[in-house]
Amino acid sequence: MGISSERDLVDFLVTYTRDMALSEEEPGAILDRYFVPDFQYRNDGLVIDRQRMIEHVRPVRRNVDRAATAAGDRSGVEIHEALVGDDRIAARWTLRTRLRKGGGFAAEVYMFGRLAPDGRIQRIDQLTRQLEEGR
Repeated sequence: MGISSERDLVDFLVTYTRDMALSEEEPGAILDRYFVPDFQYRNDGLVIDRQRMIEHVRPVRRNVDRAATAAGDRSGVEIHEALVGDDRIAARWTLRTRLRKGGGFAAEVYMFGRLAPDGRIQRIDQLTRQLEEGR
């Protein structure tokens, strides 16, 4: 399941985002597939450890409009750029989702990371910018 090419990185962004938001699978199992146990994840300056990531999934799964997503309403991930070089990854992508109580959320994401030798993610530094269409 490791990342070793741009295609792998694109697949990770799409699959990981979908699974964390929509699947019934245990979030810890999803994290274990893609991240080393002691991963470092920084989003907009906030450090998110494994437990915090797992706790974040519960409200996300409650608030995402699964029916709209299943109907293909532009929810999901749009990859603009994905780069992999040695143990470094970078991507620029847009996340869009419809919310169960109406409205939506959209953000542009700039992600930089480092891979462990097995291709799982060791570190991510990420910046997001909420887009007007999501408000």
